Amino acid sequence: MTMCVITPESRRRRGKGRWAKQRPVIQMFHVSKSFGNDPPTLVDINLDIAKGEFVFLTGPSGAGKTTLLKLIFLAERASKGQVLVAGRNVARLRDSGIPYLRRNIGVVFQDFKLLPRRSVLDNVGFALHVVGTPREVVREKSLRTLKLVGLANKAHLLPPKLSGGEQQRVVIARALVNDPAILLADEPTGNLDPALTVEIMDLLCDVNARGTTIVVATHDATLIQRYQKRTLRLEQGTLVAEEKGARAAQLMVQG
Repeated sequence: MTMCVITPESRRRRGKGRWAKQRPVIQMFHVSKSFGNDPPTLVDINLDIAKGEFVFLTGPSGAGKTTLLKLIFLAERASKGQVLVAGRNVARLRDSGIPYLRRNIGVVFQDFKLLPRRSVLDNVGFALHVVGTPREVVREKSLRTLKLVGLANKAHLLPPKLSGGEQQRVVIARALVNDPAILLADEPTGNLDPALTVEIMDLLCDVNARGTTIVVATHDATLIQRYQKRTLRLEQGTLVAEEKGARAAQLMVQG
């Protein structure tokens, strides 16, 4: 079982300090988000996430976790403040530039959103096909990514023939097929039993070990304690805590 262990070599690469960061790949400066006349969903958020880091984003339902993730891949735009992704201020990005940004960001949601009448292979390669990637390249990259998540032998099956854990692996493969620098996961284990939850989280750890920056939104204190990663806690749209492992899980229980 993978436990996202930091080796001496990785620690040297990451440097010293409380969170031992490399250069930031995601930054927010005084970011707020409102929808119409409703109370703000996010209020004055300041954060930075380093290249190659694995971060949990937690908080109760309605705290703003999903909205924060959407600001990163421009499913929503901030009402105030600046959001930088790989050094680019996305507020200045034209709509025509959004697809190019998203090619560097993989997204995994709790609801799988797989195409039920298309094969696993077709589901994984769909995004590549849409942007005009040659068919033989789509097939090669899709099969390679399915091998990474342990499903190369089920490429021909339809998603309804797979277990819940296998379907989530397909979703992760679809998010990784473009070799994104960043992977965002919104409650990726919310519908899975404990054994499958560990399976999916271990897979995300393996992906992170290959250099991908990962942000996982979750309300599961067990995951926070088990995987010992930096944890950002939201409450009523405000970033209220930045902790790690057991301390972060304790704050979740108390909250």
